[in-house]
Amino acid sequence: MRILFLDLDSVSPRHLGCYGYHRNTSPNIDKIAEKGVRFNNYYTSDAPCAPSRTALMSGQFGIRNGLVGHGGTAGDMKLEGVNRNLFGRLSVGGSLPSFLQLGAGLNTTLISPFPQRHATYNFYAGFNEIINTGKFGMESAEQVSPVVTDWLERNAEQDDWLLYVNYWDAHTPYRAPESFGNPFADEPLPEWANEETLDKHKEAVGPHTVHELVIDHNGNTYTNVESDKFPRSPGEIKNMDDLRAMIDGYDCGIRYLDDHVGKLFALLEEKGILEDTIIIISADHGENMGQLGIYGEHATADDGTCRIPMIISWPGMQQGIVDDGLHYHLDLPVTLAEMLELPASPDWDGRSYASVLKEGKDCGRDYLVVSQCAHVAQRSVRFGDWLYMRTYHDGYHLFDKEMLFNLKEDPREENNVAEQNKNICMEATYYLHEWHDEMMLKSGDDVDPLWTVMKEGGPYHAKGFLKNYGERLVQTGREHQFSELKRRHSGEFPEEVDEARVTFAGKMMRNLF
Repeated sequence: MRILFLDLDSVSPRHLGCYGYHRNTSPNIDKIAEKGVRFNNYYTSDAPCAPSRTALMSGQFGIRNGLVGHGGTAGDMKLEGVNRNLFGRLSVGGSLPSFLQLGAGLNTTLISPFPQRHATYNFYAGFNEIINTGKFGMESAEQVSPVVTDWLERNAEQDDWLLYVNYWDAHTPYRAPESFGNPFADEPLPEWANEETLDKHKEAVGPHTVHELVIDHNGNTYTNVESDKFPRSPGEIKNMDDLRAMIDGYDCGIRYLDDHVGKLFALLEEKGILEDTIIIISADHGENMGQLGIYGEHATADDGTCRIPMIISWPGMQQGIVDDGLHYHLDLPVTLAEMLELPASPDWDGRSYASVLKEGKDCGRDYLVVSQCAHVAQRSVRFGDWLYMRTYHDGYHLFDKEMLFNLKEDPREENNVAEQNKNICMEATYYLHEWHDEMMLKSGDDVDPLWTVMKEGGPYHAKGFLKNYGERLVQTGREHQFSELKRRHSGEFPEEVDEARVTFAGKMMRNLF
């Protein structure tokens, strides 16, 4: 058995040809989709990068494994505690690679810098061989592919391996080399990318909106950050030319990595094993390209961030079909267990969709709950045509506490219809509470890690920079937005809160006397 797992960081299904995109971004990926199963409603349970991959590898939601953010206490998996045995759960089949290593007898290899990028060293559990490409995720495909090719030249014809590979070219800053050119320069933009949409998005506030595409942890913004080095990533979207640069840069990143994975497929075909290799193509998260006013980031618990591609080509199984059921990425370990006729770990939260691969039979879930605690603190419920979003910390975007989108009618999340559909919001809230109760009971904990993030000052990528960002808002004529942010986040201005308390106490004392 051979398994090639391609983890394409930040690739949104909306920008792949096999998912209906009008641009030819992914001809090689599309060919694999034609002979496999394409999952149309596949979501990461926890976004973005570190929470997503930790949930996949551990088989557990972030609310259970503890890692829901990119910093602070919630940036690490929780300790197993008093019940930890000599080897630990992840080492003995509790992680996806260790399960395939010990249960299926595969030699497991990882080609990725990801664990070092986020200090998520639990990701290594169960890999026989680890090759760190060494640039913290700033690698381009021309730096990754030679490492993968070398490994395949030495090992491909053996019949007992899992090769897990990360490509990073679709992650900001978009870095396809200048020599690659722009194959989309003369192609039309997506229909949504027009002056009217851009004007609306110019009213948005917060990190990674059109005025602040690049922002650091101190709240400083840059409009041309390293533009000489990353010319495909604009620092600001002022007009339609900038919007084209943004979309073209992302699409070029996808097309560039697609060219490289196409060469890997050609090598497998040359060795006569392509048709005998299980190929899995997915991502850790998508990429918001205007959804909720955010560009070039994966910062929310919405469809743009959390819906991901999943394509599985499994020799002898279903070919050329599309599944519309609702699935999590953490359903994969349980699915592989059923496909390989092995017992799944009792600690996993997933549900098998092996019947889709074997028979094309729908087995989707009734609803999904997805979380984001690195840029904002949000939980969302995906069910039917609906996406319900609940915001606990808005990451300085002035999001409504409740948002509801009909994805069938409004796939780009432009119109919040929560106020007009309170009954739908109540149904979603019921699902959210049911899921939360189940997860907290399974975890055995008394604290939800989302609230740990809140207690420690908020999401890592927004924590502590409101003052500097506020100065920019004032300087650029958006003082009204800063005033509203200050009102919502008054606890981040303790001197003003203390002054209000003193004033209030003084009034009470005057009333007393």
